[in-house]
Amino acid sequence: MDEQKDLEAVGRCLRGEIDAFEDLILRYQKPVMNLAYRIVHDPEDARDVAQSVFVKAFAGLSSYDSHYKFFSWLYRIAINESINFASKRRRKIAPVDVWGEAPSDPVEETAHAELRARIEAALARIAPRQRALLALSADGLSYKEIGRTLGFSETKVKSKLFAARQKLRGLLGADGGVRP
Repeated sequence: MDEQKDLEAVGRCLRGEIDAFEDLILRYQKPVMNLAYRIVHDPEDARDVAQSVFVKAFAGLSSYDSHYKFFSWLYRIAINESINFASKRRRKIAPVDVWGEAPSDPVEETAHAELRARIEAALARIAPRQRALLALSADGLSYKEIGRTLGFSETKVKSKLFAARQKLRGLLGADGGVRP
């Protein structure tokens, strides 16, 4: 992500050029949608959450601190919106396909599908905040970046992420799944 372009777009928006926000939407729409999808587990709900994220980001743009990455600030809004949405929705979460394409060999394909279903079912049983931590980690964010995004210290991120991973391992083990 190009931080300089983000700062320029934010500055233009704050000066009244509201069309500049479209650049930010186009740049971050996909990562926000992906994050929301991994937390709420429904494509339509993820679109609703993403729309809400960009509305809130636009409304709160004056509170953005340019000393930090715009993406981290936006991701924090996305996480909070996704968690709030998932918490309000207390419905059974359907398994989702977040693990890519299955192998072409039928035996491998069946094993891959079974493993994916176990992982998805275990993720559905984890609290939304823990799913958010796992999603940020899977996105390749460092502990420091996750901490900035969620407002935690690096130590707290490590601790909470460890707990989320342990919970996932326990659920996978309890369901007869593979031990990671």
